[in-house]
Amino acid sequence: MSTRIVVVGGGTAGARLAQHLPVTVLGEEPHAPYNRVLLADVLAGRYEPEVIALPAPLEPVRRGVRAVRIDRAARTVRCADGTEVGYDRLVLATGSNPVLPPLRGLRGGRLPTGVHPFRTLDDCLALREAVRPGVRAVVIGGGLLGVSAARALAALGAEVVLTQQGERLMERQLDARASGLLRGHVESLGVEVHTECRVSGLHQHDGAVTAVELADGFVLDAQVVILACGVRPRVGLARDAGLDVRTGVVVDDELRTSDPYIHAIGDCAEHDGRVYGLAGPALEQADALASVLAGRDPARTSRGAGDADPPRPAVPAYTGTRALTRLTLGGPVSLDLAAFGEADAQPGDDVVQLTDATRRAYRKVVVRGDRLVGGVLLGDLAAVGALARAWEGDEALPHAPLLHLLTHDGGS
Repeated sequence: MSTRIVVVGGGTAGARLAQHLPVTVLGEEPHAPYNRVLLADVLAGRYEPEVIALPAPLEPVRRGVRAVRIDRAARTVRCADGTEVGYDRLVLATGSNPVLPPLRGLRGGRLPTGVHPFRTLDDCLALREAVRPGVRAVVIGGGLLGVSAARALAALGAEVVLTQQGERLMERQLDARASGLLRGHVESLGVEVHTECRVSGLHQHDGAVTAVELADGFVLDAQVVILACGVRPRVGLARDAGLDVRTGVVVDDELRTSDPYIHAIGDCAEHDGRVYGLAGPALEQADALASVLAGRDPARTSRGAGDADPPRPAVPAYTGTRALTRLTLGGPVSLDLAAFGEADAQPGDDVVQLTDATRRAYRKVVVRGDRLVGGVLLGDLAAVGALARAWEGDEALPHAPLLHLLTHDGGS
């Protein structure tokens, strides 16, 4: 009898696993699985929703089905519609929720009219319906998601203000120089950028947002507010089931939770103390888990050495992902960006930077000993493939001038 594999979540990770194996996917959203990375392009009107659909899985996704309880003893998942689904192996791919900042005006978990998260296709479509040319829109959060949202809103003709509590935009990925160039590009799109400012509350009238108030008392008029303050792993289902949960659902190198019959992948999973929250690691985890589920029985790890099971085929363990961030910002002149690893050097590191002001290009790599540990490229990404391979492989660099790392062939 074939193994029944049930996946809770039809996002990037769950959909990828379903392309490898015949599984039952319980998808909470009413839409077919889609590429979340391209939501900003849907908001900007560059793509229609059907364009960002992911390849079809081997078995149809059960859409609009929300899992509410796991019975580990009976190995069943109970859904909000009252149905139960039995499993031999369960995979949690529940993703993450947008972080709602602790602002005055957001109490009770209800969002005033005009305030939108930016995480799902429904969020995107609601925003596209609300935004018209001339609408005053404030984006709270200057990370990757906030910058992408601001660019898309500007493309719709909105008057956009982007607020960032930190010192610079995309501070997790970029150094000061690269962030400054990014800010210049965003401002060239007509976006007003405020850094080192903390939003303290929202003003409302008749249940609709009218303004955003900063901690220093400055008020930004707003008809639309976009919350782009990061995401938090969705772990409620796992926690209620008694699984080991820290920031995310804790998994080992076989993406297995504290229950040998349950795995977790994607934004909800915490591997080796790290939650990625990015598409690249979610895809790698799904691929790795597909190999695990196809090649071995995780429950056998609890059997004794004297058991007579046949030898198991070797399955590569998941040891983590080195994630590269890429972003394309449109406009009269588009800007391509890529960042990986550590963008800021430590004492003793070697750093090479190249700046071409006429082409608005910036390239930087950080080398520690004989290893490439990080880099940032804006405007000219011709060398990114070779650089990413050198970084991902974590191998000793060839004995050549460091400048060769920034040539188009990466020194090869």
